[in-house]
Amino acid sequence: MLFRTLMLAAALVAGTAAHAQTLVKMKAGMVTGIDQIGLPIALERGFFEKQGLDVTIARPYATGVDALNALQAGESEIVQVGVPMIGAVLRGMDLVALGNYSGNATKMGSDATMALIARGDSGIVKGDLKTLKGKKIAASFGTINHLYVLALLEKAGLTPADVTLVNTPPPDMTVALLAKGIDAFSAWDPWPIVAMKDVPGAVEVIRGGDVISYVGYNVALRGWVEKNGATIEKFLAAVSEADQWMRANPKQAAQVATRWIPGLKPEVAEAAMQYNIQQADRRLSANNFRALHAAQDRLFRLGILKQTFDVNKHIEPKHILKVMADNPKLFADLPPIPAAAAIGPGYVFKP
Repeated sequence: MLFRTLMLAAALVAGTAAHAQTLVKMKAGMVTGIDQIGLPIALERGFFEKQGLDVTIARPYATGVDALNALQAGESEIVQVGVPMIGAVLRGMDLVALGNYSGNATKMGSDATMALIARGDSGIVKGDLKTLKGKKIAASFGTINHLYVLALLEKAGLTPADVTLVNTPPPDMTVALLAKGIDAFSAWDPWPIVAMKDVPGAVEVIRGGDVISYVGYNVALRGWVEKNGATIEKFLAAVSEADQWMRANPKQAAQVATRWIPGLKPEVAEAAMQYNIQQADRRLSANNFRALHAAQDRLFRLGILKQTFDVNKHIEPKHILKVMADNPKLFADLPPIPAAAAIGPGYVFKP
């Protein structure tokens, strides 16, 4: 009996070892934003392993610029970035977007996870964007929070020359506001919520507003993409399952976020997650092509970019489209993509 038990235990150990050997190893990277949390959820909940993947997540980076530098250095094989992809492609980095980590396939505007926060004594009035004139505003240049503040200025009839923009990583923005080094900042969650709790008298000037289409993609280098189609589809299926779990369990998802974003408090994570689940949509549609085109167009018009690129060359939808077709249940809780925005393999976006 003992011999049989030992043999059974040995067989189980051997089976586990064999299973571990068959898992495909992958390195993924993320940024310290609440909208990035689908990635660690997929790891913690076992969704990657379920798909036959052994994923290692690199430390959370301060911005997408840092994440792309790590991708280029080989520290990651796939990262979650948005606007920084634009500058990287224009500098010659051959990037391919494979699916959303945050965004909206069903409509154009989606910026619920963005906010502009001001000091109470700054003279900036809640809801009155014209009062931004002459103020010192922090943003992380080349990221979505830079794009967001530019769009807010345009909405107010102001130009970037009407304010002083200060290049600041999101984790440093609350400190800068407390020290009165800036009057306001534009950022993604959790940083606006952190500032509202930690800066006495802080004012949420605006939250969201659909002034931009959120740009947030799973991105990899073209050479890797061309050799790893099956792995990409497994990865996208796993993070899509994580997104669905997050939408159904926002409070538990917030707890995961506290383990991955340094210093994030549970109550801040829970508040931020309510906004995050509004744009946790991994699917791609014509709206997501248009979002990248619109982001470039705004940056070009304002003179921040000297040139643009064809978005069709840097978004490859076929892998997420296959996941959508093979696993419709993973997206059943999301609104359907309107027929006018639905795409198929080989789709070509025309501005």
